[in-house]
Amino acid sequence: MSPYILFTFVFGYFLLLLAVAWYTSKNSNNDSFFIGNRNSNWMLVAFGMVGTSLSGVTFVSVPGTVGAGGFGYYQVVIGYFIGYFAIAFILLPLYYKMNLTSIYRYLEERFGPVSYKTGALFFIISRTLGATARMFLVINILQIFILDAMGVPFVVTAFVMLLLILLYTFEGGVKTIVYTDTLQTTFMLGGLVVCIIAIMNKMDYSIGETFSALSTEGYTRIFNTDVNSPGFFLKQILGGAFITIAMTGLDQEMMQKNISVKTLGGSQKNVLTLATVLLIVNLLFLMLGGLLYLYANQNGITFKGDDIFPSIALGGYLSAGIGVIFIIGLISALFPSADGALTAMTSSFCIDMLGMQKDTLTTDGEKRKTRLKVHLSFAVLFFLCVLVFKWIDDKSIIDVILKLAGYTYGPLLGLFAFGIFTKRTINDKLAIWVCLLSPVLIFGIDFINNAEWFVKKLAWSESASQGLIQLSEYIFSGFKIGIEILILNGILTFIGLWAISKKQN
Repeated sequence: MSPYILFTFVFGYFLLLLAVAWYTSKNSNNDSFFIGNRNSNWMLVAFGMVGTSLSGVTFVSVPGTVGAGGFGYYQVVIGYFIGYFAIAFILLPLYYKMNLTSIYRYLEERFGPVSYKTGALFFIISRTLGATARMFLVINILQIFILDAMGVPFVVTAFVMLLLILLYTFEGGVKTIVYTDTLQTTFMLGGLVVCIIAIMNKMDYSIGETFSALSTEGYTRIFNTDVNSPGFFLKQILGGAFITIAMTGLDQEMMQKNISVKTLGGSQKNVLTLATVLLIVNLLFLMLGGLLYLYANQNGITFKGDDIFPSIALGGYLSAGIGVIFIIGLISALFPSADGALTAMTSSFCIDMLGMQKDTLTTDGEKRKTRLKVHLSFAVLFFLCVLVFKWIDDKSIIDVILKLAGYTYGPLLGLFAFGIFTKRTINDKLAIWVCLLSPVLIFGIDFINNAEWFVKKLAWSESASQGLIQLSEYIFSGFKIGIEILILNGILTFIGLWAISKKQN
């Protein structure tokens, strides 16, 4: 299909988003930007959060994992499901009881101002890296299949995409993205279902025949029982649970939408509905991945990983209509992730770092100007980070995101766990040093444990590479750390906080 036709559909889709944003941002103010005036419908929030939770990474990268690991990613999804219950019945009651706009205000009440700002800082770092990694994946696909053919350089594509996101989130904030995310989730899930049906029809498979063929090829295998493997099922399930607790329950972007719901009960319904829907949707994405590999095997297609879905959908193997549906689904997966991150980071910086909510001397007009400047600054930061990911250009972005989450969300997990499950007080001034030291130690452990990966990326000399690999084998005896690195990071932070704490009087 002509890239110009695909571009026309992308442009039309964006105009639709702008129309929704214009309508929903009428009479908006700082309160509607930050928490949607606490009047969001829980059903809309729950449905829209499906798109935010999945993002373009799930749309492209999860189907790509099936070739190497079968349905093994579903182990992590089971962990996600468990983690949502902890959010619903431990964290949300706490947030509503304290009537929080920023969830990191809990850390100020519990420990002090340094812990509070440390929590907000780690959120900003975490969400910047995670959101821009997701953005890079989608923008890069658009670049390869549409913009390269039009002679548009990557840097211009990234700039324009961020400008579009900036335009429709500039005024309305959470009030707007609750509606735009609902619209985009509808398009994304619709695209998923249509692509599955299209490939099944192309191969002349029924649902039963599909799963039979997937099982024959070994793609439906879920549980990994190799204790030393990073994909061992207990590691994956535990890691998935704590990733959800950290990346959703301790994440201002995700919780900003939840606490915009009027009541605790409505917010809990939202979270548990989301957990159930994600079980089904992720299974569909894995089924799609299996179908893509079956189709590739039958037709001599050699693409793998993140490349397989876009290459088959846009490479002329399926109908032109499927190409359009793929592009719309992909864009729909990008925007909920990026717009929510940009809005949440603006909120966190304004409230947590600048103290805007406590400032009674500054007028609402001045606060609005400050908020818009911060929003614009984060858009520029996003742009620069996307260019960095283009330079790195890893072939499996979902692995990169889970790895980054292990480093950056671990201190948040340790801070909140220490605050909730102990009654000790800490030396607040030392909290930031504990939270900085823990990821450094974790990186050292991970560097030795995954020596082969680091050696390959760093292109060391053969003698140095062999020495590091032998050290790794001597210390870990073949045991590989996977996504449970987040838990280890949280435990180290917890121990560090205990060391600077004392019993509460």
